[in-house]
Amino acid sequence: MQAFHLSWFQFFSCFLATFAAAPLLPVIRDNLNLTATDIGNAGIGSVSGAVFARLLLGTACDLTGPRLASSAISLLTAPAVYLSAVANSPATFFLTRFVAGFSLATFVSTQYWMSSMFSATVVAQANGQSAGWGNLGGGNFNQLQKSGQMHKDKALKVIYHGVTNYRSWITALGYGFSFGVELAVLNVIAYYFFDRFNLNIYLAGVVGSTFGMVNLFSRSAGGWFSDSMAKKFGMPGRLWGWWIVQTLSGAMCIVLGSLTTFGASVAVMIILGFLVQAAEGLTFGVVPFVSRRSMGVVSGMAGAGGNVGAVIVQAIFFRGSQFTTEKGLTYMGIMVMICTLGITTIYFPQWGGMFCGPKPNFTEEDYYLQEWDSDEQQQGLHHVSMKFAEGSRNERSSKGKSLPMQDSLPA
Repeated sequence: MQAFHLSWFQFFSCFLATFAAAPLLPVIRDNLNLTATDIGNAGIGSVSGAVFARLLLGTACDLTGPRLASSAISLLTAPAVYLSAVANSPATFFLTRFVAGFSLATFVSTQYWMSSMFSATVVAQANGQSAGWGNLGGGNFNQLQKSGQMHKDKALKVIYHGVTNYRSWITALGYGFSFGVELAVLNVIAYYFFDRFNLNIYLAGVVGSTFGMVNLFSRSAGGWFSDSMAKKFGMPGRLWGWWIVQTLSGAMCIVLGSLTTFGASVAVMIILGFLVQAAEGLTFGVVPFVSRRSMGVVSGMAGAGGNVGAVIVQAIFFRGSQFTTEKGLTYMGIMVMICTLGITTIYFPQWGGMFCGPKPNFTEEDYYLQEWDSDEQQQGLHHVSMKFAEGSRNERSSKGKSLPMQDSLPA
């Protein structure tokens, strides 16, 4: 537990460093003479750098393990956090926020580690709790490789099996409009309340911070809901829960953008924060099952998708003077509801999807064995995937769980 708490605090520090400037934007705006476009660009910069960093970190986790990769990126971004205190122009303000944002990639190692440590029955809650608390995770990947429990994989094959699985792209799209919405709102909410309701800087910061504070329980609640739905309905239950919660978050964006009273706006903002962050937990209730061999790549793609979503909504709705912030929130909500429809296309042949049942006589072993060729199977490199396949039988619906379980494939 000591490693758990030390590591979530590290990720918490990275997240805090990236978004510490957001509540102070009314002051920074005046001190540096920032325009609405400058503020929008800085917000985009704070989340865009992590797009590529998360993709790279996901691959690094599959090849070298999460500990070395995540510690390296934290050390590399630390100087930018220090230099942000001396930014004296729109350009330097943008640059420091851009580089500091790379540290958000440590989220990928968090999800990789939790997905490796916890069983399929509780993996969503573990992912939600660790991410919600800003948890990074710890352990020794190299020792597992030396013991033979993990093997040193080939980068090209790891990447190939991740990017050619269409479910990777759908989870990235879904996460883009849950975590992406969270990042966009974090960048604008404090000065939105400051300008719209004439609050002082302190009160605007306090109100804005409540949006992020619900992360203490909301993301893990989403993970718990995903695991609970899976116990009764299997993987289709996870997908239905994810779609419902994320669609409701889009509706709350629309409501928030239409409100004109302070109290109601605060209440809806908190509900929005809970739903958005619960949807993030629900996303990573599905991600670990997309690919066992390329779990880091899939996690990296989903994580990068979150930052891409933030860049898109920030650039379209909250950059410059094309839309007011309230109109931006409304249009963002509509976009969330439309893009969330992608979840309905996810189908696992061994478990089914939202509208279709599983493929007859297709097992968990059949699905995960597809990632290993005959030579690799002869070398026994697929053992870890087969162990995961056996544990993931809990993703069957209640009816499927009552059927006799096929023995694992021989090594």
